[in-house]
This record gives sequence, structure tokens and C-alpha cells, in this order.
Amino acid sequence: MSADNPTPKPDSAPAHRKTQVERDEEIEAIQQQSRHQHAEVQRPPEVPPASSGRALLVTGIVLLLLVLAGGLTLFERIARGRVLAQETEQASVPIVAVVHPTLEKPDSELVLPATLQAYQESPIYARTNGYLVRWTRDIGSKVKKGELLAVIDTPEIDQELSQARAARQQVLAQLDLARISDQRWQNLRKSDSVSAQEADQQASGYQQAKANLAAADANVRRLEDLESFKNVYAPFSGVLTRRNVDPGALINAGGTGKELFDLAEVATLRVFVSVPQAYANSLKPGAKATITLQEFPGEKFTGVIVRNAQAIDPATRTLLTEVDVKNPDGRLLPGSFGQVHFAVGGEVPRLTVPVNAMLFRTEGPRVAVVGQDGRAHLRPLNIGRDYGTTLEVLGGLDANEQVVINPPDSLEDNQPVRVAEPAAKGKNS
Repeated sequence: MSADNPTPKPDSAPAHRKTQVERDEEIEAIQQQSRHQHAEVQRPPEVPPASSGRALLVTGIVLLLLVLAGGLTLFERIARGRVLAQETEQASVPIVAVVHPTLEKPDSELVLPATLQAYQESPIYARTNGYLVRWTRDIGSKVKKGELLAVIDTPEIDQELSQARAARQQVLAQLDLARISDQRWQNLRKSDSVSAQEADQQASGYQQAKANLAAADANVRRLEDLESFKNVYAPFSGVLTRRNVDPGALINAGGTGKELFDLAEVATLRVFVSVPQAYANSLKPGAKATITLQEFPGEKFTGVIVRNAQAIDPATRTLLTEVDVKNPDGRLLPGSFGQVHFAVGGEVPRLTVPVNAMLFRTEGPRVAVVGQDGRAHLRPLNIGRDYGTTLEVLGGLDANEQVVINPPDSLEDNQPVRVAEPAAKGKNS
């Protein structure tokens, strides 16, 4: 550009720009509008301050409401805890299903399990100390009463016996001297050569010597009896069922020592059976019974009821009865398991329970019965015949009792249980 044509300056601001005067007018208008709005807003009425008593009352009411709310909350928590505890306790009580024992038709024959026992059985101990020299009979030997079974060497007893016999000889010599002195002093007393006191002393010495001789004789007999025990004899006829010693073994006297032999009389065997209370009056002493054993199929051995306990066992409700059976040939062995058959007629009904009601414990078979107190009580079970799905109960149950079926193995005696409600039978459509 040349100096002759300089750039022209604008005469005024652009149209969209506001002048200072216009801005001042807008600000004044806004302030007037704000003052007008403040004038329209009414101030709240002034409330006089509350008195101190009224403030305390309001505070107390608020605190009381808070305490009541806290108490209600605490009571609700306690109630919920009790309900939860009851539900937990009820959940811990097992639910069991029960049935009643079934009454079956009477049977004409009563069959009971039993164990055969020797008529009399005795362990044989030594009566003196020593060493076993030899035994003359072994297990299975049939011996007669008074037969020699063993010989014991007793060196200590032999020495004591020799010493006691020597002491007896000394006492006997003293007795002779005391007798002669007494006679001499009695003769001197007749002639008043000695006083009565001296004569009485000699007579007393003679009596003491006789007493000493009696004591020495008793000691010798005691040791002779002990020495005689070096030979062990059979106290009765029977069979040796056990021998526990060998030659050279140390033998101690009495029951604290080692048992030498077991001797059993097997010519007659005892069979003890537990008869149910219902049959107690049907089986009298003198009645016949037959015994069967598995090892003798089809063979029966005749026995006789000889006695009973004359009292019912309250635990099993049975009567202990003894049946004697002759065994002259020794075919029946003590300790064998068998069955005793009684003819009782058809008057007494039989009770049966399901097989799954039985519990096997170390004390023997048990059955759980729910009592009136809502607890399970374990009863000993006297089992008769096994019918497969049911068992004949010979004692320990009544027909009106509630028997638990499928009892858990953890079930304990006197444990609380709940009886399951019987399932409702569906109606036929």
C-alpha cells in the first residue's frame, strides 16, 4: 500500500456488541427484580423458645420409646432363638417306625435253644508248692475217682517235715523228764521234804510238756498232709478236658497258682433252658423232653426235667429250667449247642416280630421298644424259631408293645425318639 491511501479506522463498534450503558441498565433491572422477589417471600413466624420442663418431658418420651423398641427387638430375638432351639432339638430326635408283635396260632411243641453242660466240672489246683515231676493222664482221658493224675516234687515240705519230726522227739524227751521229776517231787512232798509250791511247779511243768507234745504232733500231721498233696488225685470220675502244666513247671499252692487240670463228669449232662413265662406252668419237674443236635440229624436224646429256678427272670420274663440227659457212651459233648423239644399242647399263642426289628449288640440280640415316655428301651430278646422274615419271640416282649423296625445302629437305651405317623392309605377311585 502507498502512503497516499492509508487504512481507514472504523467509526463505531459492531452492532452485536453492547455498550457500557446498556450493560449497566441490564444489571439494574436484574437487581430490581431480585428485590421484588425478596419482598414477596414471607418470613416464618417467630416461635417462642420451649420451657425446660417441656423439653425434659419430650426427651423422656423419646427415651422411653427407644427403650421399648429395644426391648421388643430383644424379646423377638429371644423368641426366635427358642423356636430355633426347639426346631434343632426336634430335628435331632430320630423318627422311627413301629409295629406291634404278631400273635400266631398256638403250637403243640415248644422248641428252645440250649447248651449242654457237664453235670459237674471242677478245676484242679495243687495244695502244696513244688515242681511238677510228671502227669499220668492227658486231655480226653477218662479217669476214676481217686486215680493219680500228677506227681509234684516238694523238697521244702520234706525238709520241714523232717525238722518237725525231730522237734517232736525233743519234746517227747522233755516230756519223759518232766514226768519223772513230777513223780519224784510228789513222793518227796509226802514226807514233807519239799514245799507244796515246789511240788506244784513240777506238776505244772509236766502238763506243759504234754501240751508241747500235742502241738508238735499237730505240726507233724499238718506237714504230712501237705506232703501227701504232692500226689494229685481225681476228686470224682470224669474226663480231663484241659491240662495246663508240663513236667518241670513251678507249682504254687491254692487258687492263686496255676490250674493243673479241668475235670468234667459227662456220664450225665445238664441242659439249661430259659422257658418263656407263658409256658412256665406247663413244664413241671418229671416231664419228658427230647434233645436234638445238628451233628446227629434225625436222632433224638431223651431227657427229664429235674428242677427249675422257681422264679421268673424280670429281665427276660423266662424261667430257668434244668433238663438232665443220660450220656453213658459219651457221644454228647459238654458245650455243644442243641435244641430242646417240649410237648406243651396248643394252649399258648406265639409272638413273632419282623427280622428287621432285631439289633445285634455285644450283650446279645436286642429289640427296641418305644415306651409311654417317648423313649426307646432296649430289651433282651429270647429267640425261638426263625421263619425267614419273622422271628418267634419266646420272652422279653408283650403283644401290645411298640417295636421299632429298622432301628439305627446308633440307637441307645433310654434315647428320645419320635414315632412316625402311619402312612394314609390311598382311596380307590
